[in-house]
Amino acid sequence: MRYSLFLGCTIPVRQMNYELSARVVSKTLGIDLVDGGFGCCGFPVQPVDEARALSMAAFNLKKAAEKGLDVVTLCSACGEMLARSEKALNGDEATLKNVNKILGSRLGAEYRGEKPRVVHFARMLYQDLGVEKIKAKVTHPLKGLRLACHPGCHYVRPSTLYDGFDDPEFPGSLDRLVEATGAEAVDYIGKNDCCGGSLLAVREEASKAMTKGKLDTLKAAGVDALVLICPFCGIMYDKYQRTLAEELQQSYDIPVLYYPQLLGLALGIGSDQLGFDINSVSVKGLLEKVGVKS
Repeated sequence: MRYSLFLGCTIPVRQMNYELSARVVSKTLGIDLVDGGFGCCGFPVQPVDEARALSMAAFNLKKAAEKGLDVVTLCSACGEMLARSEKALNGDEATLKNVNKILGSRLGAEYRGEKPRVVHFARMLYQDLGVEKIKAKVTHPLKGLRLACHPGCHYVRPSTLYDGFDDPEFPGSLDRLVEATGAEAVDYIGKNDCCGGSLLAVREEASKAMTKGKLDTLKAAGVDALVLICPFCGIMYDKYQRTLAEELQQSYDIPVLYYPQLLGLALGIGSDQLGFDINSVSVKGLLEKVGVKS
């Protein structure tokens, strides 16, 4: 299994624990992640200038096609942007002409309908590798952990982009991946709610209120941790959890793990290799509960 890795902008700068854990877990599972040398997917630019955003995505799609490998994204928003751009560029002649005008003038390039397969890291594990193969690799089952999953907004939505993978209203693939580690995936109210990250730059108070709502629910449910697969969600629930706790004089202490961090523990990978020192909320208690040294 060999893939071209699309890291995006946020992960290498603010969420390196996601990248570190994904790389070491992939290596342990026999998955080869090849650095793609990609640029920004275009997602942050889209609300301001759609043509330029699509041209950024198109250039990345061309680079991916040249490598002849499927593309794995860690960021759900990057995955959606690239998949949505493929559809837009191959379905609208006027849009394609506009984008190629930008590509030609800026980079001397042209998008010619390249359509590499773009797949999220979690979907790759679930669909390409398979839950049973993951279970077979587990050496340190995480029994006794009660974990809440947060699939996020862009992982399987809009469903028209993802070939019917998972249920967009009640997604369950992340839960099955969590259960493959031996832990329990706990259902809870508001599981599919947005983290609030999309509003952070324009309405910070509304954004933090959305984050607080889920943290309150998880605190009441008594879960051991929240498991997610998107860097924006990680920022809101991990980094902003500390901000909210300070502002509200309220303790949450809910560890937030990227799925490869959790899987790495189950695969017997040392906690020092999984980027836990980058997590904002301490994971020391969780590691002690599963008998892992921090």
